[in-house]
Amino acid sequence: VLDDDGFVLTESSAILKYLAEKTGSELYPSELQARARVNEVMDWFNTGFYRELAYHVVYPQVFPHHKRPDDAVQQGTLDWGVKQSGFFLDVLDRHILGDRPFVAGDDKTIADHFGAALLSSARLIGQPFDAYPNVARWFAAMRALPCWAEVNQVFDGFVGSLSERRFVCV
Repeated sequence: VLDDDGFVLTESSAILKYLAEKTGSELYPSELQARARVNEVMDWFNTGFYRELAYHVVYPQVFPHHKRPDDAVQQGTLDWGVKQSGFFLDVLDRHILGDRPFVAGDDKTIADHFGAALLSSARLIGQPFDAYPNVARWFAAMRALPCWAEVNQVFDGFVGSLSERRFVCV
């Protein structure tokens, strides 16, 4: 949640865009088409991609309140989520990234930070990205940023606490 002197935003994508605009960040291009591409990719991550990966694969396995009411429904949710997440990871790998260094083109933007944060949910289940080499390359580059370790310190501890458990992956 962002409270900027009484102006409250609750959605992470909107918060990133607002703060980038307010501060004039170079991570949010001012050129109309470049900005539209950033917005498009952020919307893509925030709709189908994150919904399938997090809510149909990761969260039902990690968080008890997301587990489905019976084993058949749980398995159906995971089967659907794995299939759909594989599709979205393939789109990210082959079409959004391809041989480009970043998700909106040649320059790192808030879309990269946003997408990497959402993709991080897959670390909770130990999701490998070997089948998606462009995703693996990009995610490794994002995780190598100087800010990553500090920002993700608590999350990394949570990931570590789950390392002995076995999960269904994409």
